[in-house]
Amino acid sequence: MSEPTINLELEAGRFSMVVDGETCLLEFTRSGDVVSMNSVRVPEAVGGRGLAGQLTRHALDWAQSEGLKVRPRCPYVKSWIDRHPDYQHLTPET
Repeated sequence: MSEPTINLELEAGRFSMVVDGETCLLEFTRSGDVVSMNSVRVPEAVGGRGLAGQLTRHALDWAQSEGLKVRPRCPYVKSWIDRHPDYQHLTPET
């Protein structure tokens, strides 16, 4: 099984991927060098597969490559960063 393709839709402020016909999203807003990750949504039909984690890691890797700080407004993104210490340096609070 191949990994789903994650697309950056910069103008829309989101990362998206389609899995089994269902669209999964991570929505963000950017202000200067800070990106606020506001919500991660994975439809129930494709839940439980680690898709939210894939979106989150991809978005954080993008933020890091762009030299951005991350404000995890979404509780899922915050808990994901808390569980992955190698990404904690991206949050302005650290």
